[in-house]
Amino acid sequence: MKVTRIVANIETQDVQEAKKFYQDILGLEILMDHGWIATYGSSEEMSVQVSFASQGGSGTPTPDLSIEVDDVDAALTRMREAGVSILYGPVNEPWGVRRFYVRDPFGKLINILAHVE
Repeated sequence: MKVTRIVANIETQDVQEAKKFYQDILGLEILMDHGWIATYGSSEEMSVQVSFASQGGSGTPTPDLSIEVDDVDAALTRMREAGVSILYGPVNEPWGVRRFYVRDPFGKLINILAHVE
């Protein structure tokens, strides 16, 4: 037996609110929409990871989701242009990532990051 996929489920009464943040700002594609559930994703192959943490690093709260992007500064610009408040960062962390925190429309703490070389 092997795990083939891991899906994060975020409870909300306004499923369509996800479009503004996850599709319009972050650029994810709508993969499925049944009205009561909408799934966003990408055709890019990604590694599967689940993290368990007592904090978010550098003394920050543990984020609900971490989303790795190819250009964290472009993501930061898009968040700011959309009026999303930046709660932490942007900062280059000692473990080799550049990141910032925002809250999605459902109040989930989102860690947007890119590995730095």
